Amino acid sequence: MSTAVLHVAQPVDGGVAAYVLAACLDQVARGWRVTVACPDGGRLAASLATAGIPRVNWNAGRGPGRGSVGEARRLAAIVERQRPDALHLHASKAGLAGRLRTRFGRRLPTLFQPHGWSWLAVDGRLRTASVAWERAAARWTDLFVCVGAAEAEAGREQRVAGRYTVVRNGVDRGRYTAAGPDGRAAARHRLGLDPVAPLAVCVGRVTRQKGQDVLLAAWPAVVHACAGARLALVGDGDLLGHLNRGVHSGVTFAGNAADVRPWLAAADVVVLPSRWEGLPLTVLEAFATGRSVVASRVPGLAETVPSSVGALVPPDDPAALADALARRLGDPARCRVEGEAAATHAARYDLRHTFDRLAAATETAIHRGSIHRGQRR
Repeated sequence: MSTAVLHVAQPVDGGVAAYVLAACLDQVARGWRVTVACPDGGRLAASLATAGIPRVNWNAGRGPGRGSVGEARRLAAIVERQRPDALHLHASKAGLAGRLRTRFGRRLPTLFQPHGWSWLAVDGRLRTASVAWERAAARWTDLFVCVGAAEAEAGREQRVAGRYTVVRNGVDRGRYTAAGPDGRAAARHRLGLDPVAPLAVCVGRVTRQKGQDVLLAAWPAVVHACAGARLALVGDGDLLGHLNRGVHSGVTFAGNAADVRPWLAAADVVVLPSRWEGLPLTVLEAFATGRSVVASRVPGLAETVPSSVGALVPPDDPAALADALARRLGDPARCRVEGEAAATHAARYDLRHTFDRLAAATETAIHRGSIHRGQRR
């Protein structure tokens, strides 16, 4: 019989959704029986429908709250109907409900992939509570799947006990390819952008995590140092309306893009001013497109962005961010050299290797689970 996996996802947009879709496509190609439980709406549900991957509606909000127990009950009912060999939980909300559901349903091999630990998003008592929950929930977690070594180390540092495996995020190097001068010119023409202006591009959900507010605070200094520089913010999110109300010279709020490849190809520099990360897909896509990268020195990015491909700057530091951007936007030759190095560096993150490791980890978790069930009989 083929392996049956139920993926559970919330959020349904952004990098997590893109990862879930790609993982499912790979596992279907391996002959596995794959189903996704996620809320209606959002890009993930639509993409799964287009790909013909079975999906069941799981009514769940983004954050924890009074409804969490009900969400866990609903997920338990889905699991009982689907009866998968393994449960793969993506991000903190699915991780919460998917492990709470063991109170209401049968135990089965469970993989939890944080895509960025929940405690990174909060402070004070909420952070303490989040860490305490992860420590407690480890008993219902057969395997922690971490997108980078820093994410696994962070879990261990917080004494979240359990089995860990690192399955680094990857990029489809057939879909994302290095764009030279002609590719840049074509992308700018397609997007209606100035053909010669120095351009920085930031792709991601417009949220506190992604740090677009820091980037906008840095931008006046960039324009002062590099006249005519342009910035494109690609994405939607909680802070978009607030940030869009300001007056920002040379800034385009592009909104969501079904395909970000033209934006990456149009860029001279791709910027990720994040406050925290797991290992964002955007940085790998920028590498494969052959673009210089300026990113925050936070776990996930610090282990991924070498000095040969761009710069790492302290998070929440507009001055340092502005300096790194201005140095590159004012020096096209430097951008080209770093972009060429980035395209070479992308080979380390081939998506095929990512999903080979994920498949092996899933099969190991299922095998270990069957042994443990046999020992309990």
